[in-house]
Amino acid sequence: MRVFVYEYAALLGPQAAPSIQAEGRAMLAAVVADFARIGEVRVITLLHDRIGEALGDECLRVPPEREAEAFRAVAARADFTLVIAPETGGVLAERSRWVLAAGGRLLGSTPEAIELAADKLAMSDPTRSPLSRTSGERGVAVARPQTCARPLIPRAERAGDTALASMTFPLICKPRDGAGSQATFLVPSRSELAPILARAQAEVPDAEFILQPFIAGMAVSAAFIIGDDWRMGLPPCRQRLSDDGRFHYLGGECPLSDDLAARAQRLAASAMGMVPGLRGYIGVDLVLGDAADGSRDHVIEINPRLTTSYIGLRALAGGNLADVMLAAATGHAPPDMTWKSGRVRFIAAGAVS
Repeated sequence: MRVFVYEYAALLGPQAAPSIQAEGRAMLAAVVADFARIGEVRVITLLHDRIGEALGDECLRVPPEREAEAFRAVAARADFTLVIAPETGGVLAERSRWVLAAGGRLLGSTPEAIELAADKLAMSDPTRSPLSRTSGERGVAVARPQTCARPLIPRAERAGDTALASMTFPLICKPRDGAGSQATFLVPSRSELAPILARAQAEVPDAEFILQPFIAGMAVSAAFIIGDDWRMGLPPCRQRLSDDGRFHYLGGECPLSDDLAARAQRLAASAMGMVPGLRGYIGVDLVLGDAADGSRDHVIEINPRLTTSYIGLRALAGGNLADVMLAAATGHAPPDMTWKSGRVRFIAAGAVS
């Protein structure tokens, strides 16, 4: 069986920021190693031609301008393709469509599910999102945006027009389809909105931005692997974020206490159940509030892709998570999964302790 593992930053090569390169390289190396542990699997990778280190059984190197051609050729002859890419700019959905157009099979969600989950405004808008429309009856609290800032707005007071007057601070400003805390800012007060929007738009000039309520509590990621008729919940991880108002992801630790883990998995499962087409490895970002009954817990976003928490979870797993992803794609029952005792701490660049 041939499995093509694609990681977007590996094709950007030196063009990518060092932090993005490191995080992407850590995820790519981890998942390639796990698929390589499955005896019948041959792993294929595609890297920038300036990256010297080889990964997988077959490592192809191309310049960025040949990526699309090479990607489609590899996806066509692979039995399965795992796409690791950001939602930003439609990259994840686009590469997933490349796989299907080439006649390949995805180890992941449908492009339609990716596009819905990636659109943070649609997922939070009560008039548009399946998550929002049914959240009350399912007990899912969503951090809803108060307004949306259009691209290249010269003055912040034009963002959301009359909605601006009713905003409650502090807010979070972030791209509508961003990933990895890109151009994400805490907006403490109304007077700071204009300069922060200007900074955000300077970082990502063509983006739309949502302004979302800041939710206090513990930042948590809850991951699942989803098949056609089953889903496996993985131990939720506490996220470590920078405290400079930018929410940069620094890493995480797992497992949580049993009560917090149960709250996180229950909320994440309810949220995912409202987005048709989610498959494979899915991460849900949450904030667990200070109410023991979970009444102040909120969904922040659904990540329809492999996330950095994979690095810590594979270290905690008594089995192979790649086996579970293959089972999800092939329609088989998932293998039994055990979890080691103790605590795992990991950083975004891949080191585990």
